[in-house]
Amino acid sequence: MVAPLKVGLAGLGTVGASVVRLIGGEQLAARSGRKVEIVAVTARNKGKDRGVDLSGTRWIDDPVALASDPGIDVFVELMGGEGDPAKAAIGAALKAKKSVVTANKALLAKHGLALAELAERNGVALNFEAAVAGAIPIIKTLREGFAGNSFARIYGILNGTCNYILTRMEQEKLSFAECLKDAQRLGYAEADPTFDVEGYDTAQKLAILASIAFGTRVDSDSIYVEGISSIAPADLAAADELGYRIKLLGVAVKTESGIEQRVHPTMVPKDSAIAQVMGVTNAVTVDAEGIAPITLVGPGAGGLATASAVVADIGDIARGLRVAPFGRATDSLTVAGKAPMQLHEGGYYIRLLAVDKPGTAATIATRLAEQDISLESIVQRHIGPQGGSDAKTAAGPVPVILITYATTEDAVRRALDAVKADRVISGEPQLIRIEKNR
Repeated sequence: MVAPLKVGLAGLGTVGASVVRLIGGEQLAARSGRKVEIVAVTARNKGKDRGVDLSGTRWIDDPVALASDPGIDVFVELMGGEGDPAKAAIGAALKAKKSVVTANKALLAKHGLALAELAERNGVALNFEAAVAGAIPIIKTLREGFAGNSFARIYGILNGTCNYILTRMEQEKLSFAECLKDAQRLGYAEADPTFDVEGYDTAQKLAILASIAFGTRVDSDSIYVEGISSIAPADLAAADELGYRIKLLGVAVKTESGIEQRVHPTMVPKDSAIAQVMGVTNAVTVDAEGIAPITLVGPGAGGLATASAVVADIGDIARGLRVAPFGRATDSLTVAGKAPMQLHEGGYYIRLLAVDKPGTAATIATRLAEQDISLESIVQRHIGPQGGSDAKTAAGPVPVILITYATTEDAVRRALDAVKADRVISGEPQLIRIEKNR
């Protein structure tokens, strides 16, 4: 009879408590062919009631001591943070030849390569399905489901907070500030929401996906990052009229100049699968060689959603399955050639507040033509006395919306700099990239 797999769990928050409940059920043992037991735990507060039965489970105060404890086979890290104690504890577990399961995207984005090398050197697993997109099995899909395919592009909605805010803004015609406040009240956004709404959370997740998809070393510093705080209801209304929705996307694309990695608000066609994903839900679209794009959709956060991915990783270890953490041996991972954002090619949405005087439109058109930018559409609105678009106001700025055909980021930036220098617009232009279906 196979001996039970003994688990040491560090972190007993919402996710950790959910892991305890799932492991205590019948499904994991039945599907992995082996009983799994949590034999030791650690957390910040020993006396807190977490609503789970930990009787008979050893409490170890020090996470590093738990990680190297001879009585465990697997160390599960759910403490979070890119540094210690999470980093030290995972390192201790791997050195002690114990497999590790973690949901720590920040740690993997910064130290993933070194930890993967340590896991390989000691012949143990480093599993992290829960680090990206919660319950969506995107890590396993890229690493194992498409083991024989090459990838052209990976992109997705990787932050539920941002998707919730943009959904509310679109459906209820609310401002960013109003939706953010409500997201904080509901617990979808932190008191300091910067990490989510300015795109950094998405960037860490994208770095992990890009490494697995393209066989490159994790490099979150190479990602262009732009958040959603500048998005206005006018942009969402214009997108709707033009047949698009606005989503914060993480995008990794293989180009001739390298791997282009970017996070920014993006217009996606309404008929695309990813445009249908609303609220706090996550989604990832995979463009792989020889098949039509595949989109995986599901809950990207929350106790049970994240815990389900953690427990699935534990189940793989219980079965005796072990694969290279990033899909291939770490010594074969290459340094991604960074594709400069200036070389990005695609369509653009541009919203300008044009000065209402003769020659303004001609000046804007000239500056775009100088950069060989062709326009797919131009929409000009005159703002009415009640903020509508029916009547013209006297000499006020006029909203002008431009949709370009495919061009480069550099050309668009040069054209807009020239337009600003000509003093024919008021304020800063709004610029949103368009991600087309392939």
